[in-house]
Amino acid sequence: MKSGFVYILECCDGSYYTGSTINIDKRLIEHQQGKGAIYTKKRLPVELVYLESFDCIEKAFIKKNKFRVGVERRN
Repeated sequence: MKSGFVYILECCDGSYYTGSTINIDKRLIEHQQGKGAIYTKKRLPVELVYLESFDCIEKAFIKKNKFRVGVERRN
């Protein structure tokens, strides 16, 4: 199994983006270069504010979805 990460980025407008990946260094570079998610591309620069590692990517996906549900409930 591949290890994975869940991360939260704070965008320049104060909003947040939650993602997951198997290669955090590569993914952060993609976001900073505007090659990541469409959401962050329009809100550069972004800053990493949370990072958690998991022994498998599936656990990272589950955690990411829990974060997203929590954000949707607050709005």
